[in-house]
Amino acid sequence: MSALKIKKGSSKHSAYNLRPQFSDVQETHTLAVLVENEPGVLARVIGLFSGRGYNIDSLTVAEVDHQGHLSRITIVTTGTPQVIEQIKAQLGRIVPVHDVHDLTVEGRSVERELALLKVAGLGDKRVEALRLADIFRAQVVDSTLESFVFQLTGTPDKIDAFADLMRPLGLIEIARTGVAALARGT
Repeated sequence: MSALKIKKGSSKHSAYNLRPQFSDVQETHTLAVLVENEPGVLARVIGLFSGRGYNIDSLTVAEVDHQGHLSRITIVTTGTPQVIEQIKAQLGRIVPVHDVHDLTVEGRSVERELALLKVAGLGDKRVEALRLADIFRAQVVDSTLESFVFQLTGTPDKIDAFADLMRPLGLIEIARTGVAALARGT
């Protein structure tokens, strides 16, 4: 009988999987959290993130059911799969939280963000800013002789791309709403 040639750890033939199941790959997830619309709830949700050193890339909050006193918090965060699972579990344990959905995992979703961008420029830079705004379907919502304020709705990547193109043309200021997201379908 020959000796078994099994490497340290495990193989697909081993009864024990000794390989670590943890991933160090950072993933971005969009979480939709339905909460009671009452004072202090947002602070408790955000406290969960700050107290454990988790980062919030985007945060939007709005009341979605006036009679039911419910608000929806949409959070975009980055972490390993284990960290994301831990965040969802801890959010679910907070008392005023009704529901937690990971829109990234649950299927396709629609994500949009609104941005206002103030761009100052004269001459050719002004014409180029208007041309690019037309390509990106940005609307001019304010105009002076020295500047424009553009309104742009789209994915965060689209807004980032537009802002990158506007910087050399005189981008002065940008305001973003954060991501609003809904799952597609029924």
